[in-house]
Amino acid sequence: MNDPLYQAEILELAKQGRTIGRLENPTVSARVDNPICGDRITIDLAVTDGRISEVGAKVQGCALCQAAAAIIAAEAVGASVDQLARVRDSVTGYLAGTVAETALPWTRLANFAPVRTARSRHDCVLLPFKAAANAVTTLETVSS
Repeated sequence: MNDPLYQAEILELAKQGRTIGRLENPTVSARVDNPICGDRITIDLAVTDGRISEVGAKVQGCALCQAAAAIIAAEAVGASVDQLARVRDSVTGYLAGTVAETALPWTRLANFAPVRTARSRHDCVLLPFKAAANAVTTLETVSS
């Protein structure tokens, strides 16, 4: 592929995203679909003492969606559950050009720099982050 969106780092992350797999006994799960392009992701989170202890996922989507899921799976373990919504907001702002690369909470998120100019592909990157944040919201609802 010669498309600048699919640089080597994105393709490597996408390969990792395809192999994550679902968790057998997640604390919470959330599925998000993008009806426009057909991407679908389910994120599973195991939570221990308010921190993510394990991440699982099933990704049926493009390389950008798969890459985003791989970053979440690699970076979210050890994070507090409330951090996932902040990460989603940071990625949303980064893609929109309102958050600087240096302000990103996870350095590998900078791999999505080429997507910034392709607004139609923002949802592909954001879908896994939305699913993770929704899963956390589910956890908060169950706890209340």
